[in-house]
Amino acid sequence: MTLYIAREASKWIQLRRRVSMEMSVEAQVLLEKWKLLLAGLVFQYIHGLATRGVHYLHQPRPTLQDMGFMILSELGKERGYVSESLFSFTFLGFVLWTLHPFFCHSKRYYTVLIWHRVLAFLITSQALRIFTFYATQLPGPNYHCREGSKLARLPPPDSVLEVLLINFPHGVIYGCGDLIFSSHMIFTLVFVITYQKYGSKRVIKLLGWLLAIIQSLLIIASRKHYTVDVFVAWYTVNLVVFFVDKKLPEMPDRTTGSLPLLPMSVKENGGRSEEEVHKLLSRNSVDTADRRQNSNEWESHR
Repeated sequence: MTLYIAREASKWIQLRRRVSMEMSVEAQVLLEKWKLLLAGLVFQYIHGLATRGVHYLHQPRPTLQDMGFMILSELGKERGYVSESLFSFTFLGFVLWTLHPFFCHSKRYYTVLIWHRVLAFLITSQALRIFTFYATQLPGPNYHCREGSKLARLPPPDSVLEVLLINFPHGVIYGCGDLIFSSHMIFTLVFVITYQKYGSKRVIKLLGWLLAIIQSLLIIASRKHYTVDVFVAWYTVNLVVFFVDKKLPEMPDRTTGSLPLLPMSVKENGGRSEEEVHKLLSRNSVDTADRRQNSNEWESHR
C-alpha cells in the first residue's frame, strides 16, 4: 500500500513538472505570437457584433425553396439541440486535443502555434462571411426567424451600449439574417482540417470528417441555415485554409528527441534562452524506445 502511494505521488510530481516545463516553453512562444492571438479573440467579438447588426436589418418573409429542406425532415424546436450538442462536442474535443501536450509525453506541436493558425483561418473565413451576409439578407429559415415570430425582427436599440453588448448569449442563439455562410461549419471544418494535418490518430481523422458531414445535415435539418450556406462553407473554408496556410511559416517538428524544441523565431530577450529550455525539457523527455535502442546497440558492440 505504501509503495502504491509512493508511485502515485511520484507520477503526480512528474506531471506537475511536465506541465510547468510546457508552460515555460509555451510562454516564450506566446510572447512572440501574442498579437495575432489577441487579434483573433477580438475579431470573435467583432463577428458577434456584425451578426447582431444584421439582425436589425432582417425582414421575415416566406422561407425560400431549398432542396435540403425537401430531403431532410425538420427536427423542430424540441430537437434543435441535437445540432448544437454535436457542435459543442466537436469544439470541446478540439480544445482538449490542443492542450494535451501539457500532459502527455508526445509533443508534436506547440499549443500556441496551433491556435495561431486556427485563429488566422477563422479571421479570414469570418471576414468573408460578414461581407456575404451583409451583401444579401435572406429570410431566416429557423423557427424564430419566420413570419409571425416576435424574435424575427429587433426593435431599434435604445442605446449604443445595447448594440455593443450583443445581448449575449440570447442575441447569439436567436440571431437572424447571418446566413451565407454557416459559422458553425467554419469552426467545424477549421478544426477537422487542422487535426487532419497535425493530428496522429487516423481513426480520429476519419471520425472528424464523418462528424463534419453529420453536422452539415443536422444544421439543414434544424433549419438553422439553407443548404447553400452549408455548401458554400465547405469549399470556402477549404480554400481559405489552403491559401492562408501557405502564407504562414511551417510549424517546427516537436517529436520527442528532435530539434528545434523552440521555434527559430522566438527571441532570447529575457527569461530562459532556447538552449536552457532545451536542456530543461530534455531532462525528463528521454523516450523509452530510444533507451531500448541504445541498449541494443551497446549489446551488439560488446
